[in-house]
This record gives sequence, C-alpha cells and structure tokens, in this order.
Amino acid sequence: MDAAERDLLAETLRKTMTAASGQALDAALTDLGWAELLAEQPDIAVPLAFRLLGETGAHAPLLNDVLLSAAGRPVGGTLPLPFTGGTWIVWERDDAAAGTTLDTELPLRSVADGAPVPLTAGRVALGWWLLGTGRAMLTLARRHAVDRVQFGRPLGSFQAVRHRLAETLVALDGAEATLVAASDELGALLAKAAAGQAALTASRHCQQVLGGIGFTAEHDLHRHVRRAVVLDGLLGSARELTREAGALLRAGGSAPRLVHL
Repeated sequence: MDAAERDLLAETLRKTMTAASGQALDAALTDLGWAELLAEQPDIAVPLAFRLLGETGAHAPLLNDVLLSAAGRPVGGTLPLPFTGGTWIVWERDDAAAGTTLDTELPLRSVADGAPVPLTAGRVALGWWLLGTGRAMLTLARRHAVDRVQFGRPLGSFQAVRHRLAETLVALDGAEATLVAASDELGALLAKAAAGQAALTASRHCQQVLGGIGFTAEHDLHRHVRRAVVLDGLLGSARELTREAGALLRAGGSAPRLVHL
C-alpha cells in the first residue's frame, strides 16, 4: 500500500468513525473489509484504525479481532480480556452491555476468569488507541488555549498553560516512538505502559488547561478522560506493566540496549 492509498484509507476510516460508533461502527468496518486488511496488512491496519478510534472518540470491539487473529482464530467473536487488578472482562460486539463501566459507552461485561491471550499484539493495539485519545485531548486543550481570552490575553500566552501543553506533547511523542519501535513482548509491554502514562498525563494537564468547562457533560474532554482510564486498565495498566518490566529485567540480570527497546 503506497502513501496515497494509505491516506485514502485513513480518510475513509475517519469519516466512518465520525459517523458511527459501537455496534454500528463494527458493522461498517466489516463492510469496508476490516478483517481482510487485518489479515493481510496488520502493520498498517492496527496503528491506523486504533489511532483513529482514539482521535475520533468512537469505539468498536476491534481489540477482539486483533487478539483472535494473533491466536490464529477466526475474527468476529469475543474472548475474555485481563483487566487491571486481576479481573477479567468481555468486550461485547453489541451495545447491550454499555453503561456498566466507568466509560458508559463501552459494552464491557465482567467475567469470572479467562484463558491467556496474545498480549503483545493486544498491547500494541491499545497503545495506539491510547495515543489517539491523548492527542484528541491535546487538540481540545490547545484549541481552548488559543480561543480563550483571560485577563485581556489569550490563555495560551501564559507560561503555565504552555508548559502543560508542551509536557503533554512530549509524553505523547515519546509514547508514539515506543509504539513504532515495539517488535517483541518487552517492547509491546513498554509501549503500552508509555502510551497509558502519556494518556493519563494528557488527561491531567488538559483538564487543568480547560478548567471548569472540562468537567461539564457538554464538553468532549470527559469522554476522552474516561476512555483513557478504561483502556489503560486493559491488558495491564501503566503502573502494573512498569512493575512487570522491572521484574523481567531483574530476572534476566541485564537490560537491553536503548536502541533495542
């Protein structure tokens, strides 16, 4: 797939995700050939689709497909997913279970336990989703900083505001670099941890920039904040994965070179 074809695909996916979410988006992506794209070009399909899910604020049960495909099983179904705190959930393919979690839009259902899943592929996919969510929050905060006037000056002219936006951008760019470089189990673990931490950093800083308006139901920020918290908890939270990475390095007795990470 050349650059022009990738741009066309990105534009098509963005329009589709802007127009639909949940079960309707799942059906629309199926019609667009999501399963075939995932099977034939996962290195393009996963970063593009999951990043756009974050940027648009839409959701669809595509994580199931990534894990099923990595396990060599047919896509289109569901499977139990490990969640933070040693719990398990199922991401349903219809909207019936929506409203039962912190992010009331997501159709997640708690289950007693589950079998091991291909964590590497799933963590990379979630990392891209978290990255897109973080960039969506940064866009909202930056727009507010540019448009809002406080004490006769644009909000973005205040150093404290600019520092928060800059720290958010650095965190997100760093997470993207780890996602691009992730090629093995440890790389995926670190990339998911970095993306989760970056999204949580974006939540904190962008909330401060937006102030009280960011807490209102009418503003989109709160949707992205809830989404970041839930996605961070799937397949291991940033805090849990950081501890896991430390345990792996201690057990191995050495750390890989930075370039290999």
